[in-house]
Amino acid sequence: MIYSFPPVHNPESQQLILGSMPGGKSLEAGQYYAHPRNTFWTILSAILNIPVECSYNKKIQALNQANIALWDVLKCCERQGSLDSDIVHETIQINDFKSLFQKSPKIQAIWFNGAKAEQVYLKHVLPTLPESLKRIPNKRLPSTSPAYAMMSLEQKQSIWILNLRPFIDKTKLQ
Repeated sequence: MIYSFPPVHNPESQQLILGSMPGGKSLEAGQYYAHPRNTFWTILSAILNIPVECSYNKKIQALNQANIALWDVLKCCERQGSLDSDIVHETIQINDFKSLFQKSPKIQAIWFNGAKAEQVYLKHVLPTLPESLKRIPNKRLPSTSPAYAMMSLEQKQSIWILNLRPFIDKTKLQ
C-alpha cells in the first residue's frame, strides 16, 4: 500500500486542486509533484507569480497565500509504478473530504489534475457529501503528469491559467 500526503489548506482556502495519488518520485521526496518532468509547479509558478526554482516550502506558502488547497482524492491504494492506470481499484481508500470541507468551508471550486482524480472523486466522494457540498463547481484540467503528452506545456499552462487565475485575489500575488 502507498499513502498520500496531508492536505495543503487553510481556513480561507477557496479553490481545491485534486490529484489522484502521488507518484513514486513525490512519495520518495515527501512532496507534492516532485517528479522533475511533472509540469505542476511550472504552471502554478506562472499562476502565482513565483520563481519555479524557489523552494518547496515557498511554493506551499504561495498556495496558502493565494487560498489554494492541494490534496489527492485517494488516501491509499496499491500501485506498481506511478501511473494512475496501475492503481488496483479494489484497494483504494478515499481521503476524508467532509473533514477538509469543515476545516476549509470557503472552498468554491474544485479543479482535477487529470481524469483519474475526477473519475474517483465523482464516483466515490461526491455521493457521500451533503447536498451543499455536492454543488461546489468542479472541472477537470489537463494532467500535469509527464505521462499526459497530448498537449504541450504551453497549452496546459494556458488552460490552467484561464481557469484558476480569475479566482485569485491579485493583491495576494504581490
